[in-house]
Amino acid sequence: MKALFEVIHRRERMAAVDFDRQLKVARDAVLKAGTTGVPTTRDAENLAKRFHKHGAAFFSFITTPGVEPTNNRAEQAIRFVVTDRHFTQGTQSETGRHWSERIWTTVATCAGQGRSLYGYLKENVGNWFNGLPSPSLLPSATPT
Repeated sequence: MKALFEVIHRRERMAAVDFDRQLKVARDAVLKAGTTGVPTTRDAENLAKRFHKHGAAFFSFITTPGVEPTNNRAEQAIRFVVTDRHFTQGTQSETGRHWSERIWTTVATCAGQGRSLYGYLKENVGNWFNGLPSPSLLPSATPT
């Protein structure tokens, strides 16, 4: 790992082709260390299997611009759903699960678009009573 981070810290002083080559060598050394001669504990063996199967993907955030090293953004996007399910104990029916899926998708989509959830729901209910189609949640739709 030390050699891998040394390559990363020298990135600005290297040509792109040299960085890519040295990074691959360091990455391969980490993967080899993580997949050979591992302790015979369940956790170590499971990690070795993951490295063997998906090892290169663990390094995507280093070589691919825009890829973050954590999944914090995804976790934050669903945190409110997990909290709701924890407090309400979820639903007890298929109908309830479908409603929850739809309302939480609507909440997240409106939040992601900077759109008013109340405004969207109000327009949707009004349209239903007037026999009109639901307003679109697609990003190209004009926010209400």
